[in-house]
Amino acid sequence: MMQEPKKLYRIEKGAQIAGVCGGIAEFFNLDPSIVRILWVVAAIAGGTGVPLYIAAALILPKKSEVYPFE
Repeated sequence: MMQEPKKLYRIEKGAQIAGVCGGIAEFFNLDPSIVRILWVVAAIAGGTGVPLYIAAALILPKKSEVYPFE
């Protein structure tokens, strides 16, 4: 039996802003706090974190759209 490939999405339950970091954390099996800290560091260090977050929030589907029956 083939396993369905993992999909990247935004979470809805437990989301802080748009759910991007939570979705990325679930995709890579990480703690969401680690992803959020790394995102803030990217935003402060080079300034690319904010535009990337906005782009991800607009592009990534919600978890309920990817997995409607979970």
